[in-house]
Amino acid sequence: MKKTETISQSKAKKGIRSTLIGIFTNLILALIKGITGAVGNSYALIADAIESLSDVITSIVVYSGLRIAAKPPDDNHPYGHGKAEPMTAAVVSIALFIAAAVIIIQSINEIITPHKAPATFTLYVLAGVIFIKEGLFRFVFKVGENIESGAVKSDAWHHRSDAITSAAVFVGISIALVGGDGYESADDWSALIASFIIIFNAYRLFQPAVKELMDSSPSPEIENKIRTNALLVDGVIALDKCRIRKMGFDYYVDLDIIVDGEISVRTGHKIAHRVKDQLTKSIPEIANVLVHVEPDDENRLKRLELN
Repeated sequence: MKKTETISQSKAKKGIRSTLIGIFTNLILALIKGITGAVGNSYALIADAIESLSDVITSIVVYSGLRIAAKPPDDNHPYGHGKAEPMTAAVVSIALFIAAAVIIIQSINEIITPHKAPATFTLYVLAGVIFIKEGLFRFVFKVGENIESGAVKSDAWHHRSDAITSAAVFVGISIALVGGDGYESADDWSALIASFIIIFNAYRLFQPAVKELMDSSPSPEIENKIRTNALLVDGVIALDKCRIRKMGFDYYVDLDIIVDGEISVRTGHKIAHRVKDQLTKSIPEIANVLVHVEPDDENRLKRLELN
């Protein structure tokens, strides 16, 4: 089995594990919030329970996307299935937009509909929910950062959006209970405000997913690392173009190296192979390197010096 496949599968397993934890946690919390909201007269809490159920659906999408992204290349997908990962991140981000829209509609409906203030015990449930969801966000987001997965990080923000909504409802119910008559819809106003925070975060997550799908260049750090390691290879005089694509958990690199123009084709070919070996060994996330050999003519070297 190839090394890059092993790395991809290892990263995918970590992401899948964190996603499954999120699914089971959300199922339990949705049940608790739904029952508490119905018994405690909190429509905002019921809406929060519905959002937790939507989180389960999006987590299942993430789970499926990670499993597909970890598949090795085949005849129909020579670059692997990595694009499934940013596609999943984009889908989850869109789901966040939809969840926010549902909360806005529900909140406005409850604001204009007279209802009793929620029961006090709903605050204790919400406090527990906030604590669990924020902890889940930190855990899942850390996994997403470690494996460089936009899909997992988007899934983590679903947990935080749930925590934000629950925190807003907590504040709103507190105001409703302290304020008394005339403040019954405070929790709905709080949920409405929280929905705009969710929209902002959805947009923040949607952008990098689309950029990766469009093959935007990754961070300058990875290019600097590639150039530094390529220059360590004996026979490489300088470097020209360096193009990098991120495919799920892996990077694919196109690199132009400049060598002595008087050496044989065979020698130039050997140098190119040494560059490829150096990069794949020093940067395990690199799945493949396409090295183009250029001669060290004077005009090319002058152009590189000017750049």
